Amino acid sequence: MICFKAWARRMLQTLVLGGSAAALLPAGAMAATVAISATDPLASVQWPALQKDYFGSAAVSFDARVKVSGPRFADDALNVPIAIDATELAADGTRIVRMVVIVERNPIRKVLEFEPRGVLPRLTFRFKLEQASPVRVAVLDQHGAWHVGSVHIDASGGGCTVSGASRADGSWSTTLNNVQTRYFRDIVGGNSARLRLRIMHPMDTGLVAGIPAFYIEKVTLATDSGQALFQLALYEPISENPTFSFDFGTKPTTMLRLTGTDNNGNRILAEVSP
Repeated sequence: MICFKAWARRMLQTLVLGGSAAALLPAGAMAATVAISATDPLASVQWPALQKDYFGSAAVSFDARVKVSGPRFADDALNVPIAIDATELAADGTRIVRMVVIVERNPIRKVLEFEPRGVLPRLTFRFKLEQASPVRVAVLDQHGAWHVGSVHIDASGGGCTVSGASRADGSWSTTLNNVQTRYFRDIVGGNSARLRLRIMHPMDTGLVAGIPAFYIEKVTLATDSGQALFQLALYEPISENPTFSFDFGTKPTTMLRLTGTDNNGNRILAEVSP
């Protein structure tokens, strides 16, 4: 059965890339691999150009195993919650190299890049949404192919062109790059745990008059020995004072170190106790 599934997946990938493998698929094979599709489920006219810009000539397919969850309507365009999850794709033996979040109709489209190493390939966070838009999560596998999950979020808009609360009241300067962390146990069973971390930062997009872009660029969580458990590359559309939740299959038992920098060179340093 395992060999058949792998064969069927290769044949369907050939079809997605324009081959003629459909004639070779035995009865039932297509039903076993319907998770992969060459057709945009949101029928976006912008997607073909974006695919070329971000992924070039790499293999790209829409894959139902990449889960993207968000509100149908964003009532707060400055803080739109979203959850991305590629654990189902990883369960099929795929190694997740990177997860990239793109909001098609934002003035700054790329939101985040996530490299899960010692954490599960899922993440929750909040972002700014300028107008109703498809939100894409592209997952790079070990073979250089991209698997894309999608959701459409409606909004009244303006999230990228309005300053946040801490910028408006000036409090950001007293809390800049302070970090708060907390573990939640038994999230996914056994000795698993969820780590929630919050980094205080105004995350200015540079699209508000008189306020230049000022945002966290990189965050890394590592063991005492320096082994990275995850890396985040962040961009301007991440919400003010960003909060992220990560899942561990097995809860860490030692001190971890969080490091990062923003685009002005300010450093983020924190210890995460077990």
